[in-house]
Amino acid sequence: MTTSPYRRRRTAAATAAALALAALTALAGTAAPAAASGRTAAPGVAPATAPAGTPGPRTAAPAPTTTAASPLALPRPTGPYATGRDALLLTDHARPDPWAPAAGPRRLPVTLHYPARPGAGGDPAPYMAEAEARAMLARRGLDDPAWPGRVAAARTHARTAAVPAPGRFPLVLLSPGFGTPRATLTGLAEELASRGYVVASADHPYETTGMELPDGRVLPCAACDAVDAQPDEAGRRKVLAAVSTGRAADFSFLLDRLTGPRPAWRYARTIDPRRVGMAGHSIGGNAAASTMAADRRVDAGVDMDGTFFDPVSARGLGGRPFLMLGTDPGHAPGAGDTSWDEGWARLDGFKRWLTVRDSGHFTFTDTPEIGEQLGIADPGAPLSAARSTTITRAYVTAFLDRTLRGRPARLLDGPSPAHPEVLFQRP
Repeated sequence: MTTSPYRRRRTAAATAAALALAALTALAGTAAPAAASGRTAAPGVAPATAPAGTPGPRTAAPAPTTTAASPLALPRPTGPYATGRDALLLTDHARPDPWAPAAGPRRLPVTLHYPARPGAGGDPAPYMAEAEARAMLARRGLDDPAWPGRVAAARTHARTAAVPAPGRFPLVLLSPGFGTPRATLTGLAEELASRGYVVASADHPYETTGMELPDGRVLPCAACDAVDAQPDEAGRRKVLAAVSTGRAADFSFLLDRLTGPRPAWRYARTIDPRRVGMAGHSIGGNAAASTMAADRRVDAGVDMDGTFFDPVSARGLGGRPFLMLGTDPGHAPGAGDTSWDEGWARLDGFKRWLTVRDSGHFTFTDTPEIGEQLGIADPGAPLSAARSTTITRAYVTAFLDRTLRGRPARLLDGPSPAHPEVLFQRP
């Protein structure tokens, strides 16, 4: 989530729409207006007061600046392994869906990226279902019929039906931002898989702008409606805290199904259940801390620019390590999101608080790469796509290598000349 809570409902909704528009116009290949950036507010709107990625009112889309429909592609992973991809749809029969109880038990769509044998598998996996891309874009008023297909067809590097590489690998859980599909963390998932991790990315039903089920139905974002329906900031924060703790329950269930006695995944033998980490963007980052508080099986966590609506436990996280990686100055100490200052004081294991100059809320996702290929610039986040990708990959991987594999990670010892945009915060 963003660096500070809502102020007033109307202001919050307008700001959320502006922030979401910046990211989604980049995905769609349209020119983002300056007021839609994560740092430049629309006239009459206070900046940084609402959760980025929270769907707001429909907004008229600007006209496309280009007509060429060149293919979009994620950056190639840099690790030594080829990558495979698989998918599961799990059902937690012990828990009704918290946002739509009448829909029955909680379902959890999961994408698994894993180290694969070289040359194994079929075609590269698709980036996103077109129906999901259409729902995501239409909610923001981005209705050009060509856009969903372009987003859905973005080229990835993991192959379906690939044979796993031999060995057992640490498991990393990934959770996306509020209102945002898990596909937007595909680049990070592929990178981690290429470096020897099994990565399980989950969508959370009724918490994204649209999630397609195998029967073709697309679920709405009921949790977004629940946030919008609250009369005040306290109510909104309470709902967002419930989103985070609900995701903790999702991931505990997922761990049961991946590492339990009868695993749901055909390649579960490749997972080392003694080494589990979790990372998330926005509310997904808060969910990493919530999951660690609820489930001792998660050994390390990463929050990428997410407000702790569910606060870090006053008891800490049992000495387990945690990385806070966010925007600068938005998530610097004393910069406005006091949940990071409070969370830092409560973290009781190895920890790092890093901020990135010239970054935006979506820097840590696929958005900059896809947007820049289309010639789209966010004036509020001038960090290039290449630097956004390199920094996110480098620091998340270094942290997981250190905490899950016991490998040296000099990158975490202090400022690096190779990454001058990254600031080490030591409050």
